[in-house]
Amino acid sequence: MKLVDRFLKYVSFETTSDEESGVTPSTPGQMTLAKYLKEELESLGLQEVFLDDNGYLYATLPANTDKQVPVVGFIAHMDTAPDMSGKDVKPRIVKNYDGTDIVLNEAAHIIMTTAQFPELKSHVGEDIIVTDGNTLLGADDKAGIAEIISGVEYLMQHPEIKHGKVRIAFNPDEEIGLGAHKFDVERFGCDFAYTFDGGEVGELEFENFNAAAAKLTFTGRNVHPGTAKNKMINSIRVANHFMSMLPSHETPEHTEGYEGFYHVVGISGSVEKTVVNYIIRDHSHDRFESRKREFQHLTNKINAEYGDGTLQLELRDQYYNMREKIEPVMYVIDIAKEAMLAAGVEPVVKAIRGGTDGAQLSFKGLPCPNIFAGGMNMHGRYEYVPIPSMEKAMCVMVKIVELTANR
Repeated sequence: MKLVDRFLKYVSFETTSDEESGVTPSTPGQMTLAKYLKEELESLGLQEVFLDDNGYLYATLPANTDKQVPVVGFIAHMDTAPDMSGKDVKPRIVKNYDGTDIVLNEAAHIIMTTAQFPELKSHVGEDIIVTDGNTLLGADDKAGIAEIISGVEYLMQHPEIKHGKVRIAFNPDEEIGLGAHKFDVERFGCDFAYTFDGGEVGELEFENFNAAAAKLTFTGRNVHPGTAKNKMINSIRVANHFMSMLPSHETPEHTEGYEGFYHVVGISGSVEKTVVNYIIRDHSHDRFESRKREFQHLTNKINAEYGDGTLQLELRDQYYNMREKIEPVMYVIDIAKEAMLAAGVEPVVKAIRGGTDGAQLSFKGLPCPNIFAGGMNMHGRYEYVPIPSMEKAMCVMVKIVELTANR
């Protein structure tokens, strides 16, 4: 099966993760895809193919050299983001993209414009896979899965490329911050690994946000509005009060580079009770801790003004900046850079304004920087992936394996 065919097959599986489910994998569709991938890996002839009860799939490409070579691993995630539906994805290939606006859905007047997405211009002349405007595409991270499996298949078809033992793994629930939680690093058995979960061609990332999630529960007091003076506490208004005390420009839409933010991701409520969910992000550990303290400070202010128990704050860390774990083993970055150059790709080392499973895995003892998979505009209807980007990612993987054996 060719790289593109694989990808188009994988996006047909609905694998949206669900933060509220409380089980692993968080949705049954992820296990369905995992079982399909298990059969595919077995049919290719890979060894040690193992799918555990939590939807983590592992496999081995055995070494074809007697030389002592570090074991390198490659990882991608099976789930897609809950931000938009991943059901009934209808991908379309735009052949030889001409640089103009792309009509995704004429009936619904959904258009991906170059004014809104100027990076499209860098893919003129390429074949691009897009959505029909009703769902996300799933290149995050099914492009990574397709690239890794195709790369392994290429190595099997070219035994003249000498390599050590190669391990691959596909996991659930990355999009809800749980992808690495039940990842069996010991079973994986690698000296180092790479996630293929980045965006534009050339991206190489070993810095990411420190991340926390905050759940704010506001409890009000409902009284008939005709007699509510000095009695009613409207939890919706209290929630709005809290939100207004946060810096108005420390949000995703106003920040870039190493700038952190507070991001409200959900709100539901009534006069009696309102729940607001935030994510907190910063590359600096000190600023990250300061942001969390600010949430506690504002919680105390709300409770002082409206009464104890008006606001309950639940704050939990999600992942940390992997830089401190990668810096002692920078050779894993050197290998990736060299592999990109050998594949005709200019490395673009940048900090992730987000996180990957590799961040958590690095703190579990597996150094695991992130490499581009080619997907763009992820998590929404305007997601797309240029086919040459996927092909280059596959080539980079093959070169990493080859270079690891030759170092």
